[in-house]
Amino acid sequence: MSKTYRVTGMTCGGCARSVESAIKAAVPGAKVTVDVAAGRVTVDGSADETIVAKAVDDAGFTFAGAA
Repeated sequence: MSKTYRVTGMTCGGCARSVESAIKAAVPGAKVTVDVAAGRVTVDGSADETIVAKAVDDAGFTFAGAA
């Protein structure tokens, strides 16, 4: 199952790597795709939205809900 979320505050590839790493640490085995330009993150796997939101926020970015 794939879910796409809006994330604000990402401006570069480093931001994308930070968000990706944070989500993967919180949701082991998830496939994470980050689109910095669109401000979207797609998570393939059975990740709970609350866990993804906390991981994004803890990484220093703003989780803005489902896209």
